Amino acid sequence: MELRVLRYFLAVAQEESISGAAEYLHLTQPTLSRQLMDLEQEIGKKLFLRGKRKVTLTEEGILLRKRATEILELLEKTERELHAENSVSGDIYIGGGETDAMRLIAQVARQMQQEHPRTRYHLYSGNADDVTERLDKGLLDFGVLIEPANIQKYEYLKLPAVDTWGVLMRSDSPLAAQEAVHPEDLWDLPLLISRQSLAKESLSKWLRRDLESLNIVATYNLVYNASLLVEEGLGYALCLDKLVNTTGSSRLCFRPLTPRLEVGMDIVWKKYPVFSKAAERFLHHLQQTFC
Repeated sequence: MELRVLRYFLAVAQEESISGAAEYLHLTQPTLSRQLMDLEQEIGKKLFLRGKRKVTLTEEGILLRKRATEILELLEKTERELHAENSVSGDIYIGGGETDAMRLIAQVARQMQQEHPRTRYHLYSGNADDVTERLDKGLLDFGVLIEPANIQKYEYLKLPAVDTWGVLMRSDSPLAAQEAVHPEDLWDLPLLISRQSLAKESLSKWLRRDLESLNIVATYNLVYNASLLVEEGLGYALCLDKLVNTTGSSRLCFRPLTPRLEVGMDIVWKKYPVFSKAAERFLHHLQQTFC
């Protein structure tokens, strides 16, 4: 399977049209069609459903699109690392969930930028499962994980920060009159809850209820979109503090849970990593700052 053909495949998947992809790639349509048929024959699976107006991916095609994207991202990352000069320069890839603790990472990045101005940072947002998957595949150098998280297979530093769980709600909600939210306050309310599985265990323990028994009207990955649903009156979002602006003219407010529920943060990286000079120097800055 050639990298060139994977790029052709991704172009067709993006354009949803062989003729459109051929124009984008500066190929003739018959040439591109032949390359795609050869790819399907090599894999032994049908990758496209060819309709009158557009082509769509089969289940196998969707899987290949995901893997091909990861392969090409890793290739581009490796090429940049190999072409980097001997001085400390290059790209650093950091993933993490939504947490105010990312400010600590930003502060280290700023310090390093002052010392090594030819470094660049690439941020990826996702929950723990998303981040560790990309970390394991070499697409990220570092991951910031919200506890509890499975960090046994990684090297890590504990960040000097905690985040507080609470409820994001409309300012005109009855619960907004309270200083904090008790478990029983939420048992019958429509809730929006993060999809991060490990976080759900701690919330279930705090709520003293199986989450499946609650009125969960939506799940979310990143809280900004969840905040829009809250603002429109869909329900109450269980989330961490300081992620959504609730000051000034905001129609939203945040109330912490009581008993208080806090979580720590870790920055992790693979054991026996193959770091670029920039990532290696960034780790040195992290260790100096947080050890």
